[in-house]
Amino acid sequence: MNSWLAIFIGGGAGSLLRYGISCVVIKFGQNNFPFATLFSNLFSCLILGITLAIVLPKMEGNDWLKPLIIIGFCGGFSTFSTFSLETLQLIKTGNLVFAGINVAVSILLCIGVLSLIVKNG
Repeated sequence: MNSWLAIFIGGGAGSLLRYGISCVVIKFGQNNFPFATLFSNLFSCLILGITLAIVLPKMEGNDWLKPLIIIGFCGGFSTFSTFSLETLQLIKTGNLVFAGINVAVSILLCIGVLSLIVKNG
């Protein structure tokens, strides 16, 4: 499979899943904390770690898999720009505690999940 096509397909799938998570979070009630973005970024790191530590080593010779999952899917699924915007909005509305929690939890959980999987994979 062509790398460009793999990235296109993976990115579209990741973006759709991110949108779906947002819809589910909104359905359960919107609150002041950006849970949809946190979940998307956390799950993206989980998928990235599993792919790097478990899937790719067992699937040598499938050059399309890395662009499909790592660049396309995880790139479309995770959302640093939205994370940054939501954190800025929390700061602007005076929710400094939630802004700090969002930054700390997002970074610590995402890096923690990724390091646990890659380290033990």
